[in-house]
Amino acid sequence: MARETTIPLLPCRSLDDVAPFYQALGFQVTHRQARPNPYLALRRDDLNLHFFGMPEFDPATSYGSCLVVVDDLVAIHRSFAAGLRAAYGKVLVSGVPRMTRPRARHDQDGHSGFSIVDPGGNWIRFVARAATPDADDNRGGLARALRNAVVQADSRGRPEQAVRILDGALARPDAADDPGAHVEALVYRAELALVLDRPEDAREWLRRAGAVPLDEDLRDRLADTLRHAADLTAGLPPG
Repeated sequence: MARETTIPLLPCRSLDDVAPFYQALGFQVTHRQARPNPYLALRRDDLNLHFFGMPEFDPATSYGSCLVVVDDLVAIHRSFAAGLRAAYGKVLVSGVPRMTRPRARHDQDGHSGFSIVDPGGNWIRFVARAATPDADDNRGGLARALRNAVVQADSRGRPEQAVRILDGALARPDAADDPGAHVEALVYRAELALVLDRPEDAREWLRRAGAVPLDEDLRDRLADTLRHAADLTAGLPPG
């Protein structure tokens, strides 16, 4: 029986930036050295990530990435979010580091996923092992636009393109649009505004999301989205 193990080795500017961030996510330091070269080994259950330090490295230009396939995507995201709240007072959704939230993606064959962009600019992409049923046909064009926007921003790092897709869909209401998809799109639009450092725009998108009438069943279905909206609101500057 094969017992091979693959461990990503990723760059960063400083181990002092990377270690506290991953410790907030529940990782433990299993090895650290300063000489002859800066090196850090981290572990969380069966997930191992190793980092090497490069003082001249620019996280904004990083191409570092790895894929992590998990059985329970929602559980690990909730655990990470709780760790970020405890360490930083909020879930980080903009800048570097940051974390997206689980969403189904067309470019991953219907599998839901979320990404962590760590202090080294590395994209750690978490993907559910099982595909998510595609309900877009029953939820209107806005739901499809949302999934396309997620591909652009969360997978490809192109939030401006995601904004163009969502703004176009939100400006052309579809009679088949599900109210839940409307709220999800508005909350994601607010998140994109924060990614682009436009907090006042984010405030307005969150206000619009909060104004969508929802019955009890929809509120239950959107519990994670509404919790995310509350996180975004809590992170806004006073105003």
